[in-house]
Amino acid sequence: MKIGIQTWGSNGDIRPMLALADGLQKAGHSVTLVVSSIDNHSYQGICEQLGIGYRQVPEHVDFDMQDFAQRSFRMNTLQWLRALLDEAFFPYEQAVYQAAFQLTADNDYLIGHHFLYPLKLAALQQQKPFFSVTFCPVAIPDPVNPPFSFPDLGRHINQLSWKLVDAVFNWVLKKPLSRLWLQAGQTPPDHALTELLTSQQLDLIAADPLFCRSSEHWQAHHQVCGFLNLTEDARHWTIPGPLAEFLDCGVAPVYMTFGSLQQAVPDWSMELFLEAVALAGCRAIIQTSSTGYPAASQTDQVYFIGRHPHQPLFKQCAAIVHHGGAGTTHAATRSGCPSVVVPFMDEQLFWARQLQMLGLAGKPLPAKKVTAAALAEGIRAVLDSKTMRDNAKQASLAMQGNDGVARAIQLVEAQFGALPLS
Repeated sequence: MKIGIQTWGSNGDIRPMLALADGLQKAGHSVTLVVSSIDNHSYQGICEQLGIGYRQVPEHVDFDMQDFAQRSFRMNTLQWLRALLDEAFFPYEQAVYQAAFQLTADNDYLIGHHFLYPLKLAALQQQKPFFSVTFCPVAIPDPVNPPFSFPDLGRHINQLSWKLVDAVFNWVLKKPLSRLWLQAGQTPPDHALTELLTSQQLDLIAADPLFCRSSEHWQAHHQVCGFLNLTEDARHWTIPGPLAEFLDCGVAPVYMTFGSLQQAVPDWSMELFLEAVALAGCRAIIQTSSTGYPAASQTDQVYFIGRHPHQPLFKQCAAIVHHGGAGTTHAATRSGCPSVVVPFMDEQLFWARQLQMLGLAGKPLPAKKVTAAALAEGIRAVLDSKTMRDNAKQASLAMQGNDGVARAIQLVEAQFGALPLS
């Protein structure tokens, strides 16, 4: 089959779709990937290596991540999402839609990032099947359990809470998300959160079953496939010699990163990390995006590293300090490492609490309030906890048996020949 995949966002939004594209290509399908990268990173090279058709639309997104982070640091989730869309998506909506329309014309089936409603619209117009990929289960309505951060007041009240979440999401985002549909002469779905943004035929939940324990209550089109783990680049990456020497000359270090968010607050991140390392008295590998601490440089206690595949190195570490992104959460857990989580927004707080509930992390340390002393205390608590280390090993073993890409392909291929319901 000819399959078109479209995604938007930062590295954490694009790598899982690359993994899925790679798996589908290896399963014998012809795959084209269209990427809208808000940090303007190109994935042309790895797509050529994998034999995947690639287009980047637009070629450049005029978006200052550092300035945005400073202005949006204390916004609530919906305010932050609306501001992000206003600056990094809506100005390029027409270009994304035109790419989606062409992608739909050229392919038999379409798969889109859960915010790629232009692709859903294009598939509907051309009567092609559209499947979505959701990276975080926090927004999937559950008739039994309450929405994230809501109190559990029983099944009936919980259902009312979900209706409230739906209404608030519509109030904030329904109008701007509907503009494209109305311009195309189509009636937008009534519910932005649950209908406009996801497929009602197949919505792949790209999270390990370990983190989806209430999935039996979801509607049938939401199917947990598991973590879409891109391993191809890791196969070609080896630990640099100086880093290997650093690892060999002392106890296992703590790895520290805020993922793509770190590019937005590089100086603040490095100051926080370095002061916490000094207070905790540990060795560390810090992913750097600060010109003051170039990659491949080091001190006695700290090695600074640039961009690289996470899992091969995580396996050499004692714990991972991170922001609670879906990809980093899965990579740390799959590598058998406990976490210290500094979430910047509610979605990351969800992952932080999931890790805490599973005994894989301590209490979340929200970025808005975190201090170096609190982070150092969190690091020492994890390093001193045999229980967390044992839990991390067990969670890693459980995840090794789950192949998210293989399961996603199985679920997608089961839809071949079905009616094209978006």
